[in-house]
Amino acid sequence: MRLLMKFGGTSVADAQCIKRIVDILEEHHKRGDELAVVVSAQRGVTDQLIEVASSLATAKDSSAIAPLIQSLSKRHMVTLEGAAPDYVQEVGSELDEKLINLQNILLAIYNLRELTPRSKDHIVSYGERLLAPILGAALRQRGLASSVLDGCEAGILTTPQHGESTALPESDERIQKKIGVLLKKEIPVIMGFMGCTREGVLTTLGRSGSDYSASIIGAGIDADEIWIWTDVDGIMTCDPRIINDARVMPSLSYLEVMELSYFGAKVMHPRSIEPAMRKNILVRVKNTFNPSHPGTMIIRNGQRHNRVVKALTYIDKVAAININGAQMIGRPGVAKAIFTILADHEVNVMMISQGSSEANISLIVDEPHLTPAVTALSTLMKQGIVREVSHNHDVCAVAVVGAGMAGAPGTGGRIFTALGKAGVNVMMISQGSSEANISFVVSQDDGPRACRVLHDEFRLSEEDDE
Repeated sequence: MRLLMKFGGTSVADAQCIKRIVDILEEHHKRGDELAVVVSAQRGVTDQLIEVASSLATAKDSSAIAPLIQSLSKRHMVTLEGAAPDYVQEVGSELDEKLINLQNILLAIYNLRELTPRSKDHIVSYGERLLAPILGAALRQRGLASSVLDGCEAGILTTPQHGESTALPESDERIQKKIGVLLKKEIPVIMGFMGCTREGVLTTLGRSGSDYSASIIGAGIDADEIWIWTDVDGIMTCDPRIINDARVMPSLSYLEVMELSYFGAKVMHPRSIEPAMRKNILVRVKNTFNPSHPGTMIIRNGQRHNRVVKALTYIDKVAAININGAQMIGRPGVAKAIFTILADHEVNVMMISQGSSEANISLIVDEPHLTPAVTALSTLMKQGIVREVSHNHDVCAVAVVGAGMAGAPGTGGRIFTALGKAGVNVMMISQGSSEANISFVVSQDDGPRACRVLHDEFRLSEEDDE
């Protein structure tokens, strides 16, 4: 079997975690499986890089650079010494060289007083650049042949948008030529989160983009399965911090996972399913710390059962924007003007609801996007296109997800009847044409209670009905 496995975050936290990964890979190698591995940075490293890089353009001095370099050096060298002691000198020299390059780039940011999107991409890629050689060395320590490649070397070609690039179709052929030929003789370790343009300029795929990298590589090598290793047993029916009896779902469809990931589920990157779906590749989400657990299987149509609702997601860092004005009624181009100006200000709109009178449009945006959204919409007020723009921080969004809702009469009635009986006031409702997701907005205080009510209403704590 040809497998693409992705590890990152807590799964690569220290030497013991790296050894655990090697155990998993060695077991599959002995079975005769062909393996390719994508890795992301150790937890917190990318955040460190962003924080320091972002501060340097306006910093009074460059004193933040040395502690960062020292911290990264110590953390990765300790991991290397524990995971691959025979390669400390060889790989340690490689890490030192990378850290010197990083230090020089950070000094240039400070001296130029400017952090461009291109330079930021280069800086934040260092979490993967430092970690991948350690895993490669740990595999060789165990006697498993391995080579290490960055995303560009692996064949990922992307659009030129720094910080949020998208893989281009020709990546498949490049990946097959570069990685496919290696699988017969070694385990390639590929740095996640990054690719490059046709001109060879490094780009990154957005935060949590290593899942996306894994899916891109998996599709490129025509993997039989893509395994996403994390620190939970699989994708759960709801956030266990909210619902203490939330359980792991044994299977989901591509559509359900895309809905869940878009609305805040942390296990998968929102775009990570697309390449796998294009090639109809089975995806598994498994726990590095509990590898015997079957995890969650993601396939095209999911397994058939009687359950219409599969999971709930809860997003609390959002804000509601209400746009009002009688002059909006019957006026062509109002919606276009609203969404064009929001796009121009790089505001991501998560949910939309519009009354039939056309006099009100309600939006949900990520909380950090609220200020630029209100600033943008004030322009339309000055132009007389809308009369009033108001907003509310004290809200959260809940998404009810399940492919079984499509064509199932009464699901919406059950949802809102249960919420009404519990005294939960619904402020806004949105449903897509796929019918796999019904989303609504309630006050912050009502969010966890709404999840509890619906988790109980649809018996999500119980095993699936076959």
